[in-house]
Amino acid sequence: MGKRGPKPKGKIKIKWSANFAYVIGLLVTDGNLSSDGRHISFVSKDIEQINNFLKCLNVHIPIGKATSGAGNIYNRVQLSDVLFYKFLESIGVYQKKSKTIGRVLIPKKYFFDFLRGCLDGDGCFYSYWDPRWRSSYMFYLEFASASLKHLIWLQREINKIIFVKGHITGRKKNDFFQLKYAKKEAVEIIKKMYYDKKVICLSHKRLKIEKALKINQKQQQTYF
Repeated sequence: MGKRGPKPKGKIKIKWSANFAYVIGLLVTDGNLSSDGRHISFVSKDIEQINNFLKCLNVHIPIGKATSGAGNIYNRVQLSDVLFYKFLESIGVYQKKSKTIGRVLIPKKYFFDFLRGCLDGDGCFYSYWDPRWRSSYMFYLEFASASLKHLIWLQREINKIIFVKGHITGRKKNDFFQLKYAKKEAVEIIKKMYYDKKVICLSHKRLKIEKALKINQKQQQTYF
């Protein structure tokens, strides 16, 4: 038998941690695996998002630009790593995933770090005053995907851990679905995602959430 060559080495250290799980969430929402079995790219309008991605993976690569079909300009990074590519496939993240992705194999310990990455990638938080209910203050936490199967999985996983149900809206013909959590349920998820002031995240999204929680707390103190 001939001698075996050295095992290939990857640029990315494949080891589960809070930051690593967060990156997987970003890749599930805004990442892309090329057809060559090697290249992984990540795009975002927000430069902080790009920098968080690179920081979590501990890589230093140039940040380029990409233009969408609508003419919008995004920040873009691309890395070449066969081992990391294969790892992503092994946990359920693969090329042309947007409409077909389902379960992603995430250790329970890091599930909410992963979910925070999903929120920063393709989720949103919004609040408003509802005049129908004594000027009640409402807010919602939402996760979006073109894959209904993926959101059903997310909903089940969240419910298994913290017993909140949420609800899914959207239409298959539009390939756009949203998993929504209102107020009390949203608060339970937020506490799990932002369990420490130092967790990596989009700062402006976190500040928006914190502001809404303070308003909600003040309103509760007023009425009760």
